[in-house]
Amino acid sequence: MTINFINSKNINKEQLERLYNDVEWYAYTQDLKVLQHAIEQSLEVISAWNGEELVGLIRIIGDGLTIIYIQDILVLNAYQNQGIATQLMEQVLKKYKNVRQKSFINRRST
Repeated sequence: MTINFINSKNINKEQLERLYNDVEWYAYTQDLKVLQHAIEQSLEVISAWNGEELVGLIRIIGDGLTIIYIQDILVLNAYQNQGIATQLMEQVLKKYKNVRQKSFINRRST
């Protein structure tokens, strides 16, 4: 299995719905237009793909200069414990290594 990582905010809402529902973050999928808009307005979104299937995502908010917040990090249940979330996090930490404050918003949205 080869996982490809893509830095893009252009993710189809059905794929987003499937991912967020799979990890039981139902509050996000109650209004898919708002979720898609939140993705588009984020500082950065890196997604993980197995072929055409969205299997993971990390979403960053903040100014990108002095602070970033890791708002969402999700991986489909079937793909968990394979290092995908770690790779997503590593990409973010590498890109924003000069940012002084990095915060992880630790919560489960239901």
